[in-house]
Amino acid sequence: QVQLQESGGGSVQSGGSLKLPCTASAYTFSNYCMGWFRQAPGKEREGVAAVDSDGSTSYADSVKGRFTISQNNAKNILYLQMNSLTPEDAAMYYCAADPVELVASCVGPDASSLGYTGQGTQVTVSS
Repeated sequence: QVQLQESGGGSVQSGGSLKLPCTASAYTFSNYCMGWFRQAPGKEREGVAAVDSDGSTSYADSVKGRFTISQNNAKNILYLQMNSLTPEDAAMYYCAADPVELVASCVGPDASSLGYTGQGTQVTVSS
């Protein structure tokens, strides 16, 4: 069974940066589509970023050029580096995963549809 645990959330000022780690257990990244999505109060889930089993990455237009998804395969840790944060980025951020054979397209905007998710970590951005 896949288990995901996010951390690293917190409060930052507009223009600041945060790096969110997600620790995964019981599987290897090479067989999974991994991603991040977020959800702000009163809003729908928004897929943010994804990394395919071949290492290719994809981002939602809203974060392209500011966010970077990466992974440490040896430690089974997925990261989301977030730069130039704005109040519009404030949300609960979730790590997500699914076996590649179950995913039609491993792209950032679809990360909110991945089947396994963590508990989330809160990001607050003040103006």
